[in-house]
Amino acid sequence: MKILVCIKQVRDDTSPIMIGPEGKDYQDDRNAVFRMNRLDEYALEEAILIREKNPGTVVDAVSVGPERVRAVVRKALEKGADNGFHIVTGEAAYAPPLATAGFLASFARSGEYDLILTGVMSEDDMNGQTGSMLAGFLDLSCAVSVIAEEIGENAVIDVISELEGGMREHAVISMPCVLTIQSGINRPRYPSLSNVMRAKTQEIVTVDGTEQDEQAGGMEQVSLSYPLKTGHGVILTGTPEEKAVALLDILHEKALV
Repeated sequence: MKILVCIKQVRDDTSPIMIGPEGKDYQDDRNAVFRMNRLDEYALEEAILIREKNPGTVVDAVSVGPERVRAVVRKALEKGADNGFHIVTGEAAYAPPLATAGFLASFARSGEYDLILTGVMSEDDMNGQTGSMLAGFLDLSCAVSVIAEEIGENAVIDVISELEGGMREHAVISMPCVLTIQSGINRPRYPSLSNVMRAKTQEIVTVDGTEQDEQAGGMEQVSLSYPLKTGHGVILTGTPEEKAVALLDILHEKALV
């Protein structure tokens, strides 16, 4: 069995977000910290768990983006992926789900994969569309928000998906297929020392994405803006008694007491 896991590199929560001068994209920040999308970590872990239950399974990890994306592919190897692939798209810029799914579909067609896993969404854009669009390009069945799966006989997979309102959907899908994995389905492992040492020297296969026909249409990022400040704080000064009186006046004014 061959499994493809699609991962994305996202900006870490601790890195400041700076908007470019044109207000349409993020400003390049050399001090920014990037990491693997956490929801994709669950997809990668699920692929490794499937491999443990099915000897002979091969897990490939692929990511789309500029040169810095190689770091997240290397991290996938450290976590246990067998092979890493990087679809290089040139300069960092906003990539709509349709374009990303198009790159991934072009790559996946040549791999003859039995199962393709993605995270249910990315932490940055939170569109939740890439996996479904990828399945559409490949004309494969797709289940989203998967919280449990079990591969059965005759190339079928039993999946349970999380729906709104706490409801769950149970489906049996023929492989090959695409699953978007929800958080909580497993507990992603820490990289083992042996995998870290292997990943240091293992070759990451690069694919020139600039020569592929990027899917036209879809979403376009028009502008970026910082959230508006809707309130402000008040610092009370004076003695404790004076502060207490001032606070009581403010509460009376707001009709809170």
